[in-house]
Amino acid sequence: MKLNEVSPKEWDKMLNMKLKADRQDSYQKNPTTFDCDRLEDKKAEEAEEEDMVGAPKHYNTGNIECIEAIEESMSSVAYKGYLKGNCMKYLWRYDYKGKQVQDLQKAGWYLNKLTNMVAEENS
Repeated sequence: MKLNEVSPKEWDKMLNMKLKADRQDSYQKNPTTFDCDRLEDKKAEEAEEEDMVGAPKHYNTGNIECIEAIEESMSSVAYKGYLKGNCMKYLWRYDYKGKQVQDLQKAGWYLNKLTNMVAEENS
């Protein structure tokens, strides 16, 4: 599988596996942190229930997903600009909003859409 073909959900899964491994290492070095880690694991599991990157519920309330409506309302050039702008937005703010990983995943999601669109146009 190519790097740019990995879905945001797959990135989340890999990240969670790494975080759990890091926490286990941390626990072995300092067992007093374990209860906090369990709480963080529970929060992560609850967050996984809704895919806030690839399919947040607040963008899927009608018969068509918001991103599809936006794409249909724009020319190819305008839509690529929209995708690029969203990449830049999430990269710009990831260090300031308090959800760094989620913002970086969103930037990646928009970049993957842009990459796939450009690849399809160039094939």
